[in-house]
Amino acid sequence: MASSITSKPFLGATKPNSSLSSDLQRLSFASLHISIKPRTLKKLQIEAAGSTFGNYFRVTTFGESHGGGVGCIVDGCPPRIPLSEADLQVDLDRRRPGQSRITTPRKETDTCRLYSGVSEGVTTGTPIHVFVPNTDQRGHDYKEMSIAYRPSHADATYDMKYGVRAVQGGGRSSARETIGRVASGAIAKKILKHFSGTEVLAYVSQVHQVVLPDGSVYHDTVTLDQIESNIVRCPHPEYAEKMIAAIDAVRTRGDSIGGVVTCIVRNAPRGLGSPVFDKLEAELAKAVMSLPATKGFEFGSGFAGTFLTGSEHNDEFFTDEHGTIRTRTNRSGGIQGGISNGEIINIRVAFKPTATISKKQHTVTREKKEIELLARGRHDPCVVPRAVPMVEAMVAMVLVDQLMAQHGQCNLFPINPELQEPLSFSFPNFEAANI
Repeated sequence: MASSITSKPFLGATKPNSSLSSDLQRLSFASLHISIKPRTLKKLQIEAAGSTFGNYFRVTTFGESHGGGVGCIVDGCPPRIPLSEADLQVDLDRRRPGQSRITTPRKETDTCRLYSGVSEGVTTGTPIHVFVPNTDQRGHDYKEMSIAYRPSHADATYDMKYGVRAVQGGGRSSARETIGRVASGAIAKKILKHFSGTEVLAYVSQVHQVVLPDGSVYHDTVTLDQIESNIVRCPHPEYAEKMIAAIDAVRTRGDSIGGVVTCIVRNAPRGLGSPVFDKLEAELAKAVMSLPATKGFEFGSGFAGTFLTGSEHNDEFFTDEHGTIRTRTNRSGGIQGGISNGEIINIRVAFKPTATISKKQHTVTREKKEIELLARGRHDPCVVPRAVPMVEAMVAMVLVDQLMAQHGQCNLFPINPELQEPLSFSFPNFEAANI
């Protein structure tokens, strides 16, 4: 491609200026040709589209349900933090399939391996590679799904987007992808616990029509042991039995049901989140709604708050015995103006009934032929018991990412002690190298 630009004489000039050099005079009246070399188009590249989360604490998950394995790369983890495979395995065991009669019967140990980012028991600050092999694949169970779409599953939309899909196990749409999230979340929870004494706990608050009444779980004192005391992960024993019975009933019929997971954050540092587009509740909503089977998100009073007046809904301020500004109630759910205020963060996540069921359903094939499909495979009759550590993981990842952002922007220089408080928390059990 070439281009030429021709210069014309300046119309306002009546006679050349004798003081100008002859060269300049010739240039002002001559044609000027400019050649432009053709530009080489650079190849557009898209890196890990849709598989990376976070800005400072960045997590990329990889792998598919029936591939060789799944895992994650965690970039941005602070150095010198004690970390072992055992630290991650606790939450992976809470997530793994086959742990009880109300989960999928697929048998996987989900044993993790750390391949980089950790040396002599502490993080190095470089990317952490976590890998979990798949050992109990049954690809033949998905023969029918290779030609027909499961109702309300991602089969059809993956074909619509990519024009191809991994049939066995649902590929990346499988909940097995969340192994990488849970492993990353375990690292994030350890950072939060040691840096600011922050705890992230989730539990099942609803299974189908069995709803845990408001106030039946005391968020100031509920413990992980109480949550893990039964297979449905509800800290209220009476309602836990009702929830288990509901799942058992639908499981024997080859059907499925949904539910709600409640997640709380205690001792969250104040100031996390940013105004307008990066509000803390918006970041949390995106994080948890990226989990498989999610259908709804609430924080604080949620939709119930619409039934109140302003005078009924407002959280009045007071100063506690330590001189700290607090709120008497917590309908804001620990977040005001998109920024954490130090109260308990309280969110709820709704999960739909599992899409793959052992009942005949009407659907269509890839060739657009209407048929009846009886799906096979091993699937959870209700996803919420295993979703508990998944929700915790996503919440923890958001908080660590926001903690790093807050430290970098607002705590880089000395804080205003009249209005702000330090982010850090002296935690006695933390023994980081050289800290």
